Amino acid sequence: MIDKLIEKIQKLHAPVVVGLDPDLAFIPDFIQRRAFSQYGETPEGAAQAIWTFNKAIIDAVCDLVPAVKPQSAMYEQFGISGEIIFDRTIRYCHEKGLIVIGDVKRGDIGNTSAAYARGHLGPVQIGTSQFNGFDEDFVTVNPYMGSDSVLPFTETAEKSGKGIFVLVKTSNPSSADFQDRLVDGRPLFELVADKVNEWGSGSIGQYGFSEVGAVVGATWPKQAARARELMPHTFFLVPGYGAQGATAQDLKPNFNEDGLGAIVNSSRGIIAAYKKEKYAKYGEQNFADASRAAVLDMIEDINSVL
Repeated sequence: MIDKLIEKIQKLHAPVVVGLDPDLAFIPDFIQRRAFSQYGETPEGAAQAIWTFNKAIIDAVCDLVPAVKPQSAMYEQFGISGEIIFDRTIRYCHEKGLIVIGDVKRGDIGNTSAAYARGHLGPVQIGTSQFNGFDEDFVTVNPYMGSDSVLPFTETAEKSGKGIFVLVKTSNPSSADFQDRLVDGRPLFELVADKVNEWGSGSIGQYGFSEVGAVVGATWPKQAARARELMPHTFFLVPGYGAQGATAQDLKPNFNEDGLGAIVNSSRGIIAAYKKEKYAKYGEQNFADASRAAVLDMIEDINSVL
């Protein structure tokens, strides 16, 4: 799957993934009013508003970017209704030819971790039949509980021809509370990076990258440069650009000299672009056009420094 992702990035000249994190605060009022008039101010109404919003943005950007990254929490908060839209969003993205990175940050041990892996990367066995649950192409994995929590994902991903991104150095400010703490004289994130190398050593694709990727935040360029040294065959999923403050220049350490090695996420900077002064001319009714314009600007901005 990592080779497929790289090929799509090269074809589109767009190392960009759009984060589908549809907080209701981002969804135009006219969409919410329409959904609530039909389903009431209920989880079902919220889910319908999210679906209308997602579909419009997907349609507007699917020819520009190789991948999307739906954040499961934004759907789970609405219970079963939200989970249904999470699934529908993934399936629609696949219909549009997009690679889907499920931002689920799962991490447990034993049968629990294996069940998470089957549920998101599939398949799960039901009697004599097999069924793919959410069926993402990649998922994000929390390694805090160690190899027991990660190996079920690597094993399932290998069998299914898919991949994972392991949290190594995340973009949030308080990541330093733990990830930068010294263990035997080294920051903890470096030890995680070593394990990512180990977990991915048997799955190197034709472009030199493993199916076991890493989440490395753009807000920490110095640490990103070190992570790139430690993980030369690891593809990076890079949050933190735009709304979290990182610039295109900050992204450079995540990439190799040939411009490969990473895909950069933007969520609210894309899906809520119509709320920004720069794209206000599109107005609420044309929110998807604003998102398309924001994607084009992001691609140009990133490519200008690669």
